[in-house]
Amino acid sequence: MSFSERKVFPVAKDKRRISLERAETLKSRIEDYLEARKTIPKGLEKKEALAERKRRILEHLGGKEADWADHRWQLANRIDDIDTLKALINLTEDEIATIRKVDKMFRWSISPYYLSLIDPDELIDPIKLMAMPTYLEIEDETTGLDPMGEEYTNPAGSITRRYPDRLIINVTNECAMYCRFCQRRRNIGTKDVATPKDRVQESIDYIRENEEIRDVLITGGDPFTLSDKRIEWILKELRSIPHVEYIRFGSRTPVTIPQRITEEFVAMLQKYHPVYVNTHFNHPMEITEESKAACERLANAGIPLGNQAVLLNGVNNDKYVMRVLNHELLKIRVKPYYIFHAKAVRGTRHFNTSIDDGIEIMEYLRGYTSGMAIPTYIVNAPGGKGKTPILPEYLVSRGKDYFTIRTWEGEVLRHENHPTLDIEEALKKKRR
Repeated sequence: MSFSERKVFPVAKDKRRISLERAETLKSRIEDYLEARKTIPKGLEKKEALAERKRRILEHLGGKEADWADHRWQLANRIDDIDTLKALINLTEDEIATIRKVDKMFRWSISPYYLSLIDPDELIDPIKLMAMPTYLEIEDETTGLDPMGEEYTNPAGSITRRYPDRLIINVTNECAMYCRFCQRRRNIGTKDVATPKDRVQESIDYIRENEEIRDVLITGGDPFTLSDKRIEWILKELRSIPHVEYIRFGSRTPVTIPQRITEEFVAMLQKYHPVYVNTHFNHPMEITEESKAACERLANAGIPLGNQAVLLNGVNNDKYVMRVLNHELLKIRVKPYYIFHAKAVRGTRHFNTSIDDGIEIMEYLRGYTSGMAIPTYIVNAPGGKGKTPILPEYLVSRGKDYFTIRTWEGEVLRHENHPTLDIEEALKKKRR
């Protein structure tokens, strides 16, 4: 070994020792998560239990395997009566009495597929909380039904417009099931009704006349409950407008009736690219083999998928549950996009959390997992004033030419704040 090699070797060895020590420190920072992850139910790991529940539901409803795979059968057989529900999951007398009371105030309905995700023996189950009425809905004294002020942002047809270059078209009030935390429960009514074609046409004409609109979100209700023919008509009309750059759908059907995402349906969507789909998984138990297949079908057709979770008390307001959810989403090629702070809507206040819950979740995502698994935490400003991102505070203070920052591990460091170089002026100076 030469003298130069002997001189370098101890330095390299020291670097490796420091690296190994750092690796052990990093490993220790997620040991709590690795333990917690084992206790969080995941749909992809519950295949046998889900298959048994599916068998029981099909038997009770008189359906066959082919029926289960048919989204039209799923919609036609939504459970919306207490006798069917109590035959399929264990309910207490109090729960039965409560559902009867809630039924007089708020509509409820659960698809057979989504019912299979509920643990029939659990009193407090996150999927059950999202799907089944509780007495908390009728005890809620909140009066507001339109926290986003959508009635005051409707310039034409069935549009909601809150931003300069984009807007929403509401195309139906129907959903595959009626989530208990829904922000638009005022629109559900007692019957499923597609927005009349002339109102949708009025919405499209408004977009055609306003060239600044480049991004259109189609929502409802759930737009994927419409027929392929009606959806294609909307897409074709929007694609005929030169300034519409891309079209988005907001749909929870990949979660509640993944059977809706057929090969034929996806092939139709694919003709109108660029098309995006934002879906709505809230818990790892909602990610199953069937929802995975639906999302992969869309992704394979070049349709980017984002997830808009809602922060829900008793469902996912937990730093470990949300991290597991985001990891499970990436496995099925869905990018975590937003975590929405739940809105104060009459009958849903029990789902509301503190903003502190959301900040803690974000605190334990940044640095603890990859950026791909970190959505933006959004609080909607009151009165429909728009999405406001909320983050933990990483900027501690600033001086004249520096910032003091806090790292994800809590270490406080000084970071120089160099002025931005005027490249054009610097190059001119060099030439002179």
